[in-house]
Amino acid sequence: MRRRRLLAGMGLTGLGLTLAQGVQPGMAQAAQRPPRLRPGATVGIFSPAGATFEQDRLDVVVEAVTALGWQPKLAPHVLDRYGYLAGSDAVRAADVNALFADSRVDALMPVRGDWGSARILPYLDYDQIRANPKVILGFSDITALLLGIYAQTGLITFHGPHGLTAWRSDQVDFLRRVVVQGETLTFTNPLLGADQDRLMRDQGRIQTITPGRATGRLIGGNLSVLSALVGSPYLPDLRGAILFLEDIGEPPYRVDRMLTQLKLAGALAGLAGFIFGQCRACGPGEGYGSLTLAEILRDHIQPLGIPAWSGAWIGHVEPMWTLPLGGRVAIDADQGEIQMLEPAVV
Repeated sequence: MRRRRLLAGMGLTGLGLTLAQGVQPGMAQAAQRPPRLRPGATVGIFSPAGATFEQDRLDVVVEAVTALGWQPKLAPHVLDRYGYLAGSDAVRAADVNALFADSRVDALMPVRGDWGSARILPYLDYDQIRANPKVILGFSDITALLLGIYAQTGLITFHGPHGLTAWRSDQVDFLRRVVVQGETLTFTNPLLGADQDRLMRDQGRIQTITPGRATGRLIGGNLSVLSALVGSPYLPDLRGAILFLEDIGEPPYRVDRMLTQLKLAGALAGLAGFIFGQCRACGPGEGYGSLTLAEILRDHIQPLGIPAWSGAWIGHVEPMWTLPLGGRVAIDADQGEIQMLEPAVV
């Protein structure tokens, strides 16, 4: 009681700070699908992580949402700044809570990632989110928000574009088909550029680590962000899951270290399948005698004996797929294929 009065005095009880207390890491949740987005839907634009320093960048996001046929609604603190963060943890979390609580808002789209989403996880009102399921999407640092919400509520979230992505037509097509039309898509690497007129594929090649097929709930995102959630109540239960990972700007030894962390924590032990996407700018640089990314993945994943491949078109790439975190999928590690087994929206 004294603790609750103290939090009330700090203005934090409404942010859900106490809701995660006593929740065990890895708790399982039954998946809950959000309502699909319809023409004229209201999309809340918010900043859960890095600051948006220029009004012009926010204007770009507003124009993109409008062009998609939706109505943009700016969160009150979307342009706040606290150092490199888009305001204090409390106000960033308050914006998320308010957008979920607002019955006029149908979906949440972050302006950008960078860093900071994990800092607001203890302040979210998960009861409110569970009672008001909505589409929320993003990638990179937004991985923490997507995984935390799914772990705590069972709400399917979406690894896909955020406000400042390029919004190419093929990228928009994935988003519409998944969150508007409710289709069950099959994802395979696209043919890009010159590969469309070649006898062989040069870009977007897959490498099968262990052949086979598997089914399970799709969980994943940015490796750096996901591995930092280990030991917290915001990493979903990975037993029986299909885990996908991607990253950017990480040299091989750091990828090795993060996969080792997941392995030592037991997070890889019960997987049904594994997918590694793109790791842009992840070469060894000037290093001598570096392990390759393929060798690192083979060392950690092949002993698991589960269907697995690398090179999936997932990560800081375009076109970006819209993948349902928590949705049931089937994978084929020989073909590099992810097949949705159920609609992600209702």
